[in-house]
Formats: sequence, C-alpha cells, structure tokens
Amino acid sequence: MAAPRCVENFAGLESQKLVDDGISSLSSQEQESVEESVGQKFSLFHQWAEREGEDFKWPPLNKEKHLHYLHKGLHHLPEGYECLDASRPWICYWILHSLYLLGEKIPEEQSSRIAQFIGKCQCPDGGFAGSPNQQAHLAPTYAAVLTLCTLGTEEAYRIINRETLRSFLSSMRSSTGAFTMHKGGEIDVRGAYCAVVAARLTNVYQPEMFEGTAEWIASCQSYEGGFAGQCGMEAHGGYTFCSIAALVLLGHERLCDMQALLRWLSQRQMRFEGGFQGRTNKLVDGCYSFWQAGAFPVVHGILSKQHDPALDTSSWMFNEDALQEYILVCCQNLNGGLLDKPGKPRDYYHTCYCLSGLSLAQHFLTDNMNVKYVMGGEGNELQMTHPIFNIGLQSAEDALQFFSKLPLPSSR
Repeated sequence: MAAPRCVENFAGLESQKLVDDGISSLSSQEQESVEESVGQKFSLFHQWAEREGEDFKWPPLNKEKHLHYLHKGLHHLPEGYECLDASRPWICYWILHSLYLLGEKIPEEQSSRIAQFIGKCQCPDGGFAGSPNQQAHLAPTYAAVLTLCTLGTEEAYRIINRETLRSFLSSMRSSTGAFTMHKGGEIDVRGAYCAVVAARLTNVYQPEMFEGTAEWIASCQSYEGGFAGQCGMEAHGGYTFCSIAALVLLGHERLCDMQALLRWLSQRQMRFEGGFQGRTNKLVDGCYSFWQAGAFPVVHGILSKQHDPALDTSSWMFNEDALQEYILVCCQNLNGGLLDKPGKPRDYYHTCYCLSGLSLAQHFLTDNMNVKYVMGGEGNELQMTHPIFNIGLQSAEDALQFFSKLPLPSSR
C-alpha cells in the first residue's frame, strides 16, 4: 500500500480543494474553513513524516485511549448526554459495537446487566422504547435488537419477545407499505430499514408484513441517484444506506437504479478531505464513513451478481486509502473517541460510525476471501463488520442461526 496522500503527494492535494470561481457564498466559506482545518492536520502529519524519515510510523489508531473512553461510557455518561435519555439503547449499541470493532470482549456479568437493562426498555405491546416506560419506537427497537445480538448470549436473545415484536412491527406499517417510526409518528425510509432488520435477525419476518414496502422505498430514489427520506425530497446518505440495505433484505434490489446510485455515492467522497459528505454541497462528516461508504459493499454485491465484464469488482468502488487517512488523521480525539471533523467534540455516535467505516475500508470481502488494506499496519486493524446490519459478522451469523431454530410467532 502507498503512503497516505498527505505524505506521498502533499503538494498535489492542494489542487483538490474547492474552486468557487470567484463567487463566494456561505456554503463555500464553510467548505473553505473545513478544508483549512483538515489541511492543518495533514500538514502536521506531513511534517512529522519528514522529520522521522525512515523511522516514520503510519497514522496510529489510538486503540487503548478509545477503549478507555468507551468503557467509561458503559458506567457513567457526562451531563451532556441527558438530552439522549430517549436514545439509551442506541448508546449501548454505539459503545458495544465500537468495543467489538476494537477486539474487546465484554465480561459475562457486564453483558448480563446490559441485556437486563435493554429488557426494561421493551414495551408490553411489543418493540423497544428509548428508555424504560417510554413509547415503543422503531429506531430504539433496531438499536436494542443489534445490542442484544452483539452481546450474543442466550440470555440476551431470550430478552426479545418475538410475538409482541412481530405485532409491533406489523402495526407500524402503513397502507402504502411505508413504516411510521412510532404510533402517530413520522414516515421515512429509516422505518422500513429498522423494521426489516429487526424482523430478519429475529426470524419474525413474513412477506405480508412488508407488502408494498420495496416499491415504496424505490419511489424515494431521487433524480440525483441517492435516496430521500420520502418521495420528492433531497437524497441523503443515511436514507440511501437504509434504502439499499432494506431492498436487499427484502429481495427487491432490482427496483433500484444501480448506475444512478453508484454515480451519486462516488460523488460524495470529498476529493481533498478523503471522507464523505452526506448530501450534495455539504461538509465532510466522519459518521458518513459508514452511512455512505457502507453502501458500496451492498452495491458491489449486487453488481457482482450481474457478471458485467466492464465492472471492476476487484476492490471497493471508493478510495479506501483516502477514507482511512481522513479517519486516522482528522477524526481521532487525543483523549479517546472519534469525531465528525477537526474542531468538533468526540461522541459515541461518531466513534461507532467512524470505526465502522474504517473497518469497511480495511477489509474487502469477495467470494469468502478477505483482502486487507490496513493503513498503519496490523496494529490498526479492526474486526470486520456486517455491511447491512453493522454488527460483527459472527454476531450476525450466530443470531440468525439461533432464531432460525425458533418457530415463527403467530400473527395477531
């Protein structure tokens, strides 16, 4: 593998910055500000490499500091997280998945405590809430299921009431096939993705639960090629990932215009920064290291089945080196945790999705082979994540195997 761009071709990177053609706007000013902060990071790293010479070490992933930050979050959260009281299963998932990616094992006693807490978030009529005694919601239901599957113990699996879960998922479906996030709540493609992931992993999936869903999702593909939250809105990275992943899980990926999607995805990787933006003309953000880059393996798998000789399917269809460089050089907090972009605070959300994107960029999976592109050497290597569920590959396999042995719940 070649050295990072900011070492090998530092001067050439300048040509990749924004050219505003002499017409300044608030958006161009913000982009220039981000490029300046990212450029400062690249410059410092370049100077370090020149100073060290042959002793130069690749960008290190500060695993020990990240682990300390994550373990601390399992026991105590700062006051700033009070506003996320309705997202507690999410916090569990973000931390546990990050720990998995870093190769950390969860002690049995701690695993049991987490599983029991998630159980307290389960609602009597099915699904999970963002905190005990709150309303059932598809987003924390998705996070709760992923958390329990990541724990991977029988106790964790048994927490899930599959009969009421199936009933809750079915009740969230609208007549169009779309899913509302909660009773009386908003409708967007997140709902369909959260519902089908929960249904597939726990083996409560039945075709009638998702009648018309794939067609509704396909209607949300915009003129740009990406997917919007609803039909007629702007294409967005998070919605795009949810849409294409849900279509695959529903077995209807043929409804997507793949060439248009691939074109839009490829245009979201920033030329100078190396990371991804979430929408056209927006700023780079570390979380899209997964939400955008994570869609490429899904698209790759679909296109590979078409056996088109014109398609190069020997590597990911994005610059995995540039993405790794952005995460390692620009998104690590010196005290642990990862972040959106230089100057932003660390948090568990960005830690999870920066590490998830880094894992995808490191591991190219094809025909049961794992080809590695690990910037910084073996010490930076992360565990592999499942590109559709975003939990460990083995965690996904174990959960699917466990729940496949259980009978389908009866419909009510």
